[in-house]
Amino acid sequence: MSAPTQLPRADRPVRAYRRRMPLLWWLGRRSYLLFVAREVSSIFVAWFVVYLLLLVWAVSRGEAAYRRFLDWSANPFVIALNVVALLFVLLHAVTWFNLAPAAMAVKVRGRRVPPLLIAAAHFGAWAVVSAAVAWIVLG
Repeated sequence: MSAPTQLPRADRPVRAYRRRMPLLWWLGRRSYLLFVAREVSSIFVAWFVVYLLLLVWAVSRGEAAYRRFLDWSANPFVIALNVVALLFVLLHAVTWFNLAPAAMAVKVRGRRVPPLLIAAAHFGAWAVVSAAVAWIVLG
């Protein structure tokens, strides 16, 4: 006689199989690396928001506070952080605009607009807005 098979009991938890993943699994493929880099880039987007709020706060406090903010901003660490943040924000924007055609199903006269055209429109609008801001800021 063979031993009876045990069925899972309600009082005994069923353990699910968990495949072990290496810590740096996302380095295995370029697409995974870009995905993780894009997710990390949101931290630097948040840093730029905090930096802008600190600037607005300093300006609202008067000239002395604004000068202190400018002195703090001239710190090599803050400059390096802002350069790294700029690179990550650019990665964030480029990947976002490249994903836009997958998120938008634009139809004109019943036909779907090609994805390349949607992405090009986003990049074109980005260039126009950037040029307008540069013209306003730089005079």
